[in-house]
Amino acid sequence: MRARVSRTTTRGALCGLLTCGVVAGMMGPAAAADRAPVVDFNGDGYEDIASGAVWATVGGRLDAGAVTVLYGAKGGVSEGRRAIVHQGSPGVPGAVEADDNFGSALAAADLDGDGYTDLAVSSVGEDIAGAQDVGAVTVLWGSRSGLSGGTALWQAPDLEELSYFGSDVASGDFDGDGNIDLTVTAWQSTHTYYGSFDRATGPASTVQEPFGSDWSVFAGDLDGDGDAERFYPYASDGGFGVDISYQDWDGDHDVRRTLDGAAGDVGAVGDVNGDGYDDLVLGDWTDGGRISVWHGGPDGPDPDQTPTVIDQNSPGVPGATETDDGFGEFVSVGDVNGDGYADAAVGTPGEDVGPAEDAGMVTVLYGSATGLSGRGSQAFTQEVAGVPGAPEQWDAFGVAVTLRDVTGDGRADLLAGVPGENLYGGVAYLRATASGVTTSGSLLITARDVGLEGYAGLGYSTDTGAARTGPYGDAATARTAS
Repeated sequence: MRARVSRTTTRGALCGLLTCGVVAGMMGPAAAADRAPVVDFNGDGYEDIASGAVWATVGGRLDAGAVTVLYGAKGGVSEGRRAIVHQGSPGVPGAVEADDNFGSALAAADLDGDGYTDLAVSSVGEDIAGAQDVGAVTVLWGSRSGLSGGTALWQAPDLEELSYFGSDVASGDFDGDGNIDLTVTAWQSTHTYYGSFDRATGPASTVQEPFGSDWSVFAGDLDGDGDAERFYPYASDGGFGVDISYQDWDGDHDVRRTLDGAAGDVGAVGDVNGDGYDDLVLGDWTDGGRISVWHGGPDGPDPDQTPTVIDQNSPGVPGATETDDGFGEFVSVGDVNGDGYADAAVGTPGEDVGPAEDAGMVTVLYGSATGLSGRGSQAFTQEVAGVPGAPEQWDAFGVAVTLRDVTGDGRADLLAGVPGENLYGGVAYLRATASGVTTSGSLLITARDVGLEGYAGLGYSTDTGAARTGPYGDAATARTAS
């Protein structure tokens, strides 16, 4: 039996051809495109996207890592409107070193309140004071010319060797004070950096959380009260299954709540049924994979509700559930067709396409007044006409999926990581229309197209936007606003 395909096991497949270190990391949420804060690093009015190439060779140093920024425009993203940032870039703290894996996890938000989106970048392989793989997080600052310079986040004293600080990063206003905050997980502890942020001194304050998972965090405001909840997956006694707890601000302190019966190790947030409250879409890769939808409301997600569960055996969903497909291993939420209901992109990086094992697939599920379903869903592989490239073993098409409006037309376009493409990786771009995702005009931007060297793994990670907070009003208002 072959192993499941994830960012970790995709690396394992690639590393069958070379010697590599350990990488850890899971992605956090992407809010519905019609309500998410704009991710605009250069302030030109078009949303941008950042993708991690954690195994990129920089200055001859293997697996140093780099981040590729693709700037949005009316015609969408392209290889020509891009920037490459690494620890050797001007003003970026640290140094280019082998096995740092700069770009392991990414979170985009306007941390200093200047109107330009900033980017928190983790490097889980960073060595600190001689201790191996302690990990680090750097904030890159947005500006009229894009991301420029950076500030290293304060390192907590409890972090030790093999902490992998920065396993995941989530951003949002977690205490309702109007400032964006960052929560960072590590294998030994979880820390929150509270805004506002200063470019010279960093965050206003830092706390070590009394709870928090050791690898993944995602955020969203499911009760519409103006502060974002942080969701943490916890490994269950059964092994691969997980339980979901979340951290909710109760006016003057954090409260831990449990979403009984929920399972999944990644999540994204958006209003899939148009009732004015965001919903939680969880991805659970086990046993072939599935997603589950937990609806929000004035009291948050009701743990007694029966969630909507969708897999590849559900009516209307293309394909079939097979061991190690990993349907739901990566999820993103946004309004693809502009109808006011959030939709979901579901990555299935372990999908076999013909004889090509783990070539990968992305499925788009559409929202409605009754929520997500398989009705009208679309599936894309590199075998589909118009999708660039070809399905090949270990491509893992569908790693780090993102729905984001990079063209400014009010619809969330699909961007999918393909970290195994030709063994150096890439990002596929498929444009959104009123009738859904189209392959017309799609692009595959590879690591070589943007000048990255080595077995770069471009497409391994993507940035998550800050969790949107506050009520959206009634469903009609929400749909009209889109």
